[in-house]
Amino acid sequence: MAERRGYRYHFPPRAGGALVERGRESMADYAVIALGGKQYRVREGERLVVDRLRLDEGASFAPDTLVTGGPDGLTDGGAVSAVVEEHLLGKKIQVFTYKPKRNERRRRGHRSRLTRVRIESIGS
Repeated sequence: MAERRGYRYHFPPRAGGALVERGRESMADYAVIALGGKQYRVREGERLVVDRLRLDEGASFAPDTLVTGGPDGLTDGGAVSAVVEEHLLGKKIQVFTYKPKRNERRRRGHRSRLTRVRIESIGS
């Protein structure tokens, strides 16, 4: 059960500890990559939605890797490969502005252009 500490909840670690043995000693558990000016902490096989990339669907690419981490600690760099799964549109956002007593109303909206990316492998 979660217990309250300050303004956050503290959840005890799951059975088996924080690190899960996957049978791959040479592979890193996670990596921090940079895509579109933002940083993401990713694991192998994970899917994430990022701002639109100028790549075709199904294209494989290597994002900039900042740090890889695993049971041995943190290391700089490392090889990460990813695949573009699909291009999609985000949720529609509507913005309505008005100025009272002036009969000035403006309605705008947009849908963000996004790309779904799957991380294929982390490590050398």
